[in-house]
Amino acid sequence: MTLQIRLATETDLDRIEMIENTADRLFIEAFQAENWPAADPAAERAKSPGFLLVGEQEGADVIGFVHMLEVDGHAHLEQLSVLPEAGRRGYGQALTKAALGEAKKRGYTEVSLRTYADLPWNGPFYARLGFVETEPATEFLRSLVQVEHELGLDAYGRRAQMNISLV
Repeated sequence: MTLQIRLATETDLDRIEMIENTADRLFIEAFQAENWPAADPAAERAKSPGFLLVGEQEGADVIGFVHMLEVDGHAHLEQLSVLPEAGRRGYGQALTKAALGEAKKRGYTEVSLRTYADLPWNGPFYARLGFVETEPATEFLRSLVQVEHELGLDAYGRRAQMNISLV
C-alpha cells in the first residue's frame, strides 16, 4: 500500500499518542523495562516549535508519525514511531526522509537526533539513512543528554547523538 505523508492536524493527535505508546512496547520488551516513561501528550508535541508529519495508508488510519523540533536555529528529529504491525515495510524510512526534506525546505543544513546506538531499529536504522554519530555541540543538544539521564533512559543501553548533513 502507498503511504501518504502530510502535516499532522489536530484530529491526528490522539492517534499520534496511541502510536507512540504502542511502538514503545518494543523498547519495554527489549529492555524488560518496568518504569518506561509514557509518551508525551501529542497536544504538547503539536505546541512545540517544529512540525509533525503523519503517514497514512490510502483509505486507512495514520500508522506512523515523525516529530521534528526547531530550536535555536537547529532541526532535531525528536520522535519517529510506526505501529509495530506496520513495521518493516519502509514506512519509518519514508517518514524520516519526508521530515529531512521538510527540514531542508525550511533552510536547515543538518538534522540531529538522539537514539539507542545498538538497537537494530534505532542507531543502525539511522546509520543506513546516512546519520553518523557525533557529540552534542550545542546547549540544546547537551540538555537532551541530561533529560535522558533524568528519565533513566541511559540505564537500558548506550545512547548516541547522530547527525545528518542535508547539503
